[in-house]
Amino acid sequence: MIRAHVEGCAEAFAARAARALELAATSRVAQEPLRFAAGLLAVQGAVAQALDASHRERPLAGRFAEDRERVLAHGFDVVQYAARSGPPALAQDAGLRTLESLEEACARHSVAHARDDGPATPEDYLARAILRPWFEVLRERGVAPERVHGPGSCPFCGGAPSVGCRRGASESDGAARSLVCASCGLEWRIGRVRCATCLESDPSKLPAFTDPNHPGVRIEACESCRRYVKSIDLAIDPRSSPEVDELRSLALDLWAQEAGYSRPQPGLAGI
Repeated sequence: MIRAHVEGCAEAFAARAARALELAATSRVAQEPLRFAAGLLAVQGAVAQALDASHRERPLAGRFAEDRERVLAHGFDVVQYAARSGPPALAQDAGLRTLESLEEACARHSVAHARDDGPATPEDYLARAILRPWFEVLRERGVAPERVHGPGSCPFCGGAPSVGCRRGASESDGAARSLVCASCGLEWRIGRVRCATCLESDPSKLPAFTDPNHPGVRIEACESCRRYVKSIDLAIDPRSSPEVDELRSLALDLWAQEAGYSRPQPGLAGI
């Protein structure tokens, strides 16, 4: 099951930005990444609005080589925001990036997502941030991008999940488990006993870890591929946005990575 998209791209970005600001007001530990995320989402929403308007005049092709000028014309607003307001390492990299290097990075990420074991580079982060409004507009308009699809990838764009979520009743009562695509934001269902990356289904190889300091959040790991996704229980607060709310529990990501697990794709904080 793929959840239907019920609102426009700009409105979806705005809603996530508003949620980030709401959480930043009450979260002392995660205030900085939440405020940065709010600003980033606002910029991406404006980019998505411009791309959608452009699509109405001349449909996007879903191929970066053909949509490149329109993507980059607005996408560098994202880079300027990162240079101005990002964490030090990201801000420094964004300020030094040339048009040519970012264009090359966007071209790579437009056709295949990375599942590297090493940490994501600032260039990777910037390329994904530039492309996110484009991918989301393509999804809104039903224009499937030409992209490599692999096991556990998004059924629409082939992207990797950045976070998971659970809806409805308790897990024992059959709560629906979903993944959220890091590239286009699609939410799709996955089996309750299934690795989000390699699709391992042996329960003994799929441990889950929780922390009482972060109720409703758990690390869903896989011993076969050593990947994990962080899953958010949306029943606790129906206003939750998985990609935003997970920023409150970055300590769990640091723990998981120290334990030797890695995420298929980093979240908004680059972790």
